[in-house]
Order: sequence, then structure tokens, then C-alpha cells
Amino acid sequence: MEYFLKSPGIDLDSTFNCGQCFRWKKAQDGSYSGFAGAHRATVRQVDGGLMLSEIHESDKAYWGHYFDTQTNYAALIRQFAHDPTLRAATAYAPGIRVLRQEPFETLISFIISQNNNIGRISGIIETLCELFGSDGAFPTAGAFGALTEADLSPLRAGYRTRYILDAAKKVNDGEIRLDNVAKMQYNIAKAELLKIVGVGDKVADCVLLFGFGKMQAFPKDVWVKRVMSRYYPDGLPDCTRGVEGIAQQFLFHYIRMIK
Repeated sequence: MEYFLKSPGIDLDSTFNCGQCFRWKKAQDGSYSGFAGAHRATVRQVDGGLMLSEIHESDKAYWGHYFDTQTNYAALIRQFAHDPTLRAATAYAPGIRVLRQEPFETLISFIISQNNNIGRISGIIETLCELFGSDGAFPTAGAFGALTEADLSPLRAGYRTRYILDAAKKVNDGEIRLDNVAKMQYNIAKAELLKIVGVGDKVADCVLLFGFGKMQAFPKDVWVKRVMSRYYPDGLPDCTRGVEGIAQQFLFHYIRMIK
């Protein structure tokens, strides 16, 4: 059975391929299959939104949250149009949506992403889920409990292996309470994540944006730094205030594509 999810203007290709998620695969018919945490779905784009299959009806609300259907992106695009660069970026890929992902999965995924390309990140995460997840689901923090760096060697994650284990240990031991991070103000939440070995400003902001929906988080990688240097040497325009992270995703995708 299929379930319709209203999401006007969404574009799956640009949403899934703009560097924010790593577990979706496209089929020849244009649909995507993948996971978010322990939730699996096949999704295809239709007029006015998405059609979901291989899910339970009770999971429809979960996927509505995941695809950020509660945010009025048409209004945000009109708001961003006050700035010429953002106007161009949103016109280039108006169907981008900032996904609301599972916090622990997002934390580990962006630790893995450091100095890595999207293809390799996806491969490491796929191996991680195959080896330590349940039926393809992303492993829980507890699944890492007794693991060593040697156990993770098949991932070929290099120096990131130590960071993965430190993050899982701190979450599993309760030193970092992700449910508490969700309730914290942005600056306090960021400081909490920075306690994890290997988590710097960029990774922390990615986790806060994609894993906790803190839309003021503004991850700066080499592409975004290039945007800031070229177009915003004095900082972002006022039209992005409070939703800097959404603006970032449009700008990140745009600058990578037009170079």
C-alpha cells in the first residue's frame, strides 16, 4: 500500500544529493529506497508531494517530520529572494528540503564525513550498518559498546574510527544525552557536542542542523567558506535570520554545481 505525503515543490534528486544524507539509492524508475535510523521506505515524487511505500501507516507522521513537511519552503524562498545570490541559489534548486534526521545517525555520519567524499561516506556507512545494524538499520549507540578499533577496521574509516567509538561511548554512557541536546539553546547544544573527540565546529553544526532541526546552525565547509568570501564578506543578509541553516543548504548546493 502507498501513502501520500503532501510536500509541494519538493525535489528528491536535489534533496538527497546535496550532501546532507547518505543512505538513499535511486532506482531506474526514479524512486529512492533507503533508511532513516531504523525506518525503511521507498519514496517517489508525485504532483504535490511524495508517495511512500514499504512503510506502516503509523510511520507516516515520522516521514512527514523527516521530510520537513511542516516548514513553508515557498515562503522561505520568497524571503530569501531579497538577496540576489540566494535568489539565484533557490531558483537553481527550489525543491531542496532540509531533512530532519536521527540525531545519533547524523552524529556518526558527519564524523565519518570529515575530509571525505560523498561516495566513500555512503560506502562506509553502508558497511557499518551491514556489520553492526539490525536488518539494515543504523546501529544504536549500544551496539558499539564492546567494539574496538580493530572491530571497525572493515569500515576503512581511518583516523575517524577513534572518533566514532568516542562518540558512541559518550552517548551510550549518558555523558552526552542527545535528548537533552535537543532541548538546549543552539550555543549550549553546540558546546555539548564539541565535547566529543573529533567533533569540531563544522561537524557540530551539521549535527545540530540535520539531526536536531536547529535551523540557525550554519555549517561551514570549503564550499560555504567560498560563498562567504565571495558574496558575504560582511556576513549573511538579514533575510536569513533564524533560518541560516536552510539558506546554507541552498548556497552549498548552488556553489558546488556552478563552481
